[in-house]
Amino acid sequence: MQQTVRELVEVSPVLVALGERFTAAGHKVHLVGGSVRDALLAAGTGRPLPTGDLDLTTDARPEQTLEVLRGWASSTWNTGIAFGTVGAEVRGERVEITTFRADRYDRESRNPEVAWGTSLTDDLARRDFTVNAMAVSLGPDRTVTDPFGGLGDLLARRLRTPGRAVDSFADDPLRMLRAVRFVAQLGLTPDDEVVEAMTALAPELGRITAERVQHEFSRTLLNDAPGPALDLFVSTGLADVVLPELSALRMEIDEHHQHKDVYVHSLTVLDQAIALEKADPAAGSPDLVLRLAALLHDVGKPATRRHESRGRVSFHHHEVVGAKLVRKRLLALKYPKDVVEAVSRLTFLHLRFHGYGRGEWTDSAVRRYVTDAGDLLSRLHKLVRSDCTTRNRKRAAALSATYDSLEQRIQELSELEDLARVRPDLDGNRIMELLEIPPGREVGEAWRFLKDLRLERGPLEPEEAEAELLAWWRGRDQVS
Repeated sequence: MQQTVRELVEVSPVLVALGERFTAAGHKVHLVGGSVRDALLAAGTGRPLPTGDLDLTTDARPEQTLEVLRGWASSTWNTGIAFGTVGAEVRGERVEITTFRADRYDRESRNPEVAWGTSLTDDLARRDFTVNAMAVSLGPDRTVTDPFGGLGDLLARRLRTPGRAVDSFADDPLRMLRAVRFVAQLGLTPDDEVVEAMTALAPELGRITAERVQHEFSRTLLNDAPGPALDLFVSTGLADVVLPELSALRMEIDEHHQHKDVYVHSLTVLDQAIALEKADPAAGSPDLVLRLAALLHDVGKPATRRHESRGRVSFHHHEVVGAKLVRKRLLALKYPKDVVEAVSRLTFLHLRFHGYGRGEWTDSAVRRYVTDAGDLLSRLHKLVRSDCTTRNRKRAAALSATYDSLEQRIQELSELEDLARVRPDLDGNRIMELLEIPPGREVGEAWRFLKDLRLERGPLEPEEAEAELLAWWRGRDQVS
């Protein structure tokens, strides 16, 4: 595989050219980290060397790197230069070139005391995991440097740190979340030492900013099979620190009050939602909103669990409680507001279908289902279908058929009415003209009355809508 990496470098004109320029300037430069790892994973698959944001390391200082690139790279940027990193675009590809480093950490933040290094091996020793601590020279020799056995670990699908795991994670607790992500992204299994260190140092994750936690957690969710990684996230206690609502789903189930394991159920729903998402050619994939909703849709259950007679357990209004918990937690993790509101609304709506029964809903109820979901309707369809995890095949088939019936009714109504854009039959100008009122709160009240009427009875002729509005207005005056 080392020979394969050398060959992959040879077919990358950008890497070859970078190697020649640095060598001519008297400097060493190496492809390093995730770029080498991904090249090794691509070996034997027929895929080319991964491109875009290529990581390089060099013995040149940042100012020397800029000199090598001057007049040749189409652009350079210095946003990371305090940490020794110079970014550049070369022949349409982005590269990041970092000076050898020998940093020390204060273990109070994750910000290192930056120190330039002189040794490639020392630079690799400060990397997070052995699979990221490999380098291949871009000089004429194309030497592969792997001092910590990263290649063997990659072949064995094993996740280890170059040094002691407790030291690595104490230096930078974010590495524990990166371990979680690599389980999902690369299918690696962490060594016992790594798991033990993650468990012991989980509280240190509190040192990491919410934005960085959110970024790593989202990247984990966006992989094809995040379940095992989420298990690691919860079992080590990391979730207790940054997403305790997920850990809380592991509710104790006693022998007298049986109910479905909500935590296992949630991971199953996530897997099923991913499958539906990927099978839908009209949907974007991966879909962060759908995946967050699938994972967190039942977070209101622990707070609403009640033991009933005959060993039954209820979770009344858990969708209402869950929507509030989801909004609060995702805001704390600094998710964009549109993502927060979408996941919260899906959580709130995920039980609505179960009132459909055997199709007894009126057309009005179907319209409200569509209107309340709005542009989330396609995601709501996937979430509701994924939420069926019963092993009873007959019951699962019945639920699927019932939802098929609901979707069919939505389709039929949509062909008659524009359900996605339900609006009152009269606009604001006509409301003000008819009621002889100026812009203000009363216009909004009238608009909402007409929209409710539209949802209840479907499209009305203008004359009928006007008569209904006037009757409502007169009745309102009598009440007041």
